[in-house]
Amino acid sequence: MNTRGPADKGLHLFPFRGLRYVPERVGSLAAVTSPPYDVVVRPDGLLHLESADPHNIVRLILPQADSATARHEQAAATLQRWLAEGILAPDSEPALYVYEQRNGEILQRGVVGALALSGPAEGIVLPHEDVMAHVVEDRADLMRTTAAHLEPLLLTYRSDGDATGATAVIERTIQCPPLLATTTEDGFSHRLWAVTDAADRAEIERDLAGRQALIADGHHRWATYLRLQREHTVPGPWDFGLVLLVDTARYPLRVRSIHRLLHGLPVRDALAALDGLFRVRTVEGPLPRALDALAAAAAEGNAFLLAGDGAFHLADRPDQALLARTVPADRPAAWRTLDATVLHSALLDHVWRIPDDPSRIAYIHDTAAAVEQAERHDSTAVLMHPVREEVVRDLARQGVTMPRKSTSFGPKPATGLVLRSLALG
Repeated sequence: MNTRGPADKGLHLFPFRGLRYVPERVGSLAAVTSPPYDVVVRPDGLLHLESADPHNIVRLILPQADSATARHEQAAATLQRWLAEGILAPDSEPALYVYEQRNGEILQRGVVGALALSGPAEGIVLPHEDVMAHVVEDRADLMRTTAAHLEPLLLTYRSDGDATGATAVIERTIQCPPLLATTTEDGFSHRLWAVTDAADRAEIERDLAGRQALIADGHHRWATYLRLQREHTVPGPWDFGLVLLVDTARYPLRVRSIHRLLHGLPVRDALAALDGLFRVRTVEGPLPRALDALAAAAAEGNAFLLAGDGAFHLADRPDQALLARTVPADRPAAWRTLDATVLHSALLDHVWRIPDDPSRIAYIHDTAAAVEQAERHDSTAVLMHPVREEVVRDLARQGVTMPRKSTSFGPKPATGLVLRSLALG
């Protein structure tokens, strides 16, 4: 139940008692972390994480069992066992957390906290993608059963770029020794600090009070937060969601694509269906070179790179009559011309006639993995070119959502560094 009134517009981030791994009880902090649940898409990736440490966080976010109910109950039992055994423990007092990720020239810093939830109509937290009902259902049952937020969403906002407010607190905080520091196998270093000083927290609160946030990563989890909030009519911990807030004026994010793997559609059939509707030509590999060709074509209009038969096929210059009869006309031009819009409205719905169902379409973040799976299963990988962040933000401010899995903002926060228990309030 949202108890804030109209005068409370803006972001309201609250401290919480974070659940964190006890370093002495695990092999290493790096070995118990994981990418977000929807990035761990391959069985071999899941097995790799499970074998890294018996307490890896994937045993909570992606438990393995014969049914959804059994999986979620297993996750809840595992969480309770780890708490009883001292593998995980709550911090002694509520805090906001400064979180830093670094890899070479990439540097991201933000604040982790419990954000007061708000619906789309309030215009405080802006979604930019549609969600899939079955994923929200699964995440809702997992959160409901574990009574925990196991991984933070990634939200962005834009300040004036000055070193004031939350930025000032962050830059003071990082001068102190961190609560934890680790380097994960992807080369990213991670550091976490607790902000418990009342004046620092008040400075962050004042800064965020007039801000508007964009969901960069975690649309399904945000939709899940709102769904579970509606289930609890008494004000309480379900009115808040675990988030990482990043000021992209200070720490710009990278925007990458999420690719499609079309099960049961061989590349030869996909190409044959495009005859006369797109210009199709084979481009030279290896993969990075083919992606350069995709980027060049995408600068001129809609373009896709198809793979799965050992070669790379560039499809661009769609037939305008096809777009006119398949792409809905009641949306802004920026939405109608998105690659994801053209892919779903024209190609998937009308040309290839593939339903947007998990049995037919997989969404894969890693480009090489999408190609490899397509080749292994005689299917088609549709590789996408990323959308610019300003396009995403502009559509979100208009209340227009993009097709699901249109973007991948990063770097994404590592899962397992700090959790939020709903039982702790």
